[in-house]
Amino acid sequence: MTIATQPPRQRRPKRLSEASLLEAPPLLLRRISGMSSSRTLTWMACVPLALFGLGVFNLSAHAAELPELTPAFLINNLWLLIASILVIFMNAGFAMVEAGLCRQKNATNILAKNLIVFALAASAYWLIGYSLMYGSAVVPGWLFYGKGGPLGLFFDPAVTPAMVTDGALVPSVDFLFQVAFAGTSATIVSGLVAERIKFFEFVIFSLVLVGFIYPIAGSWKWNAEGWLNKLGFIDFAGSTLVHTVGACAGLTGAIILGPRIGKFVDGKVKAIPGHNLAIATLGCLILWIGWYGFNPGSVLSMTEAVPYIAVTTTLGAAGGGIAGTVVSQLQSGKPDLTMTINGILAGLVGITAGCDGFGMAGAWIVGFIAGAIVVYSVGIIDGLGIDDPVGAWSVHGTCGIWGTLAVGLFNKDAGLFFGGGFGLLGLQILGSVCYVIFALVTSWIVWSVLGGISGGIRVTEAEEVEGLDISEHGMEAYPDFASTAS
Repeated sequence: MTIATQPPRQRRPKRLSEASLLEAPPLLLRRISGMSSSRTLTWMACVPLALFGLGVFNLSAHAAELPELTPAFLINNLWLLIASILVIFMNAGFAMVEAGLCRQKNATNILAKNLIVFALAASAYWLIGYSLMYGSAVVPGWLFYGKGGPLGLFFDPAVTPAMVTDGALVPSVDFLFQVAFAGTSATIVSGLVAERIKFFEFVIFSLVLVGFIYPIAGSWKWNAEGWLNKLGFIDFAGSTLVHTVGACAGLTGAIILGPRIGKFVDGKVKAIPGHNLAIATLGCLILWIGWYGFNPGSVLSMTEAVPYIAVTTTLGAAGGGIAGTVVSQLQSGKPDLTMTINGILAGLVGITAGCDGFGMAGAWIVGFIAGAIVVYSVGIIDGLGIDDPVGAWSVHGTCGIWGTLAVGLFNKDAGLFFGGGFGLLGLQILGSVCYVIFALVTSWIVWSVLGGISGGIRVTEAEEVEGLDISEHGMEAYPDFASTAS
């Protein structure tokens, strides 16, 4: 009988220099604590180098399949990339305005919400929101789904030769621009529910808003097959789709939450001043600058319309700032800086729906009216017993509706004041009403479900008095300064 000999056992490598490509990774992981070895560091350096090489190879492979990049293709995509960055940077402006107009003891909480909300928006919109907004019709005109990714989720980032030839946007930059808008809508909610909402509940609501509510509503106009788009409803850059939808979502939360402790005393409104008007003012200016991505970027290419829209946007903001200052002066006898801030933002929101179709004089007038309306709207909201700490509803909701209706009046091609009759105005009213109802109802359902599951969406009285910085985050925004806020 012949006995088979055992194959010689292979010696396990003890050093990285002896390891094969398959053996090296686990060996490297076992020795990760020994970073003092020069050979280990050499191997570690090879990882990003290999990944970089793989990325260059893939890029070269794709580039080889495409025709020579045309100037139109490059400039259109570069411009929208810049516009996307400007809109994303608006998150800093929102954070500073909201934090500055609220109390010191809640500053960390507000900054945390405004920072995490864009991370949430990007994730939810990438997963499903973009598919719901720009996919193929499931219920024609009303519901859409599918953008080429797995199971219809995500989106297909592939660049085709036709995109290059036609100077079209690549899917990735188009997604980036659209997700910046989705994040803006979610950020508006933060201001309305400030200083008394639980952090986790706000996070969950933001995911639902950006993943489902906002994209479904947005598809009615911004998807080419949407029912409002086919009717001829105009909202060029989102006075209603972004601003009013976000404001309605926040308003329902504010109503369910109730007012902050001390806001209404014996049936009278008590002012709760913000702690830092300097950063609120800086935030306003950041938002103004960011709006040059918001409105001109909505052209979706670099054309002669871009600088024109930049000018109408500027005039709308200017008119709003002047009106907010003047009206607050007439009301209280002194100009109110917070109303100047909100007046500028109101003018920007008001001009957004029709910035491409307003004349320059019309743009200033629309902004001026928005700046005046926002002052009165703040008083009306207080009178209704609704606590809106930063005037977010008045800026984004009231003036978003005004800006959308203003298209029916001031649009140079079809507005009532330019001989177009009441047709466009009636359509603008229809669109605004539908968006407000949809956003209020769906948001009310989501807030109510969240409250039912978690035992309420509001922090306890003790936590609110102490401040959300400590109760929700265990830290203060200004630890070296004594707090004077109550």
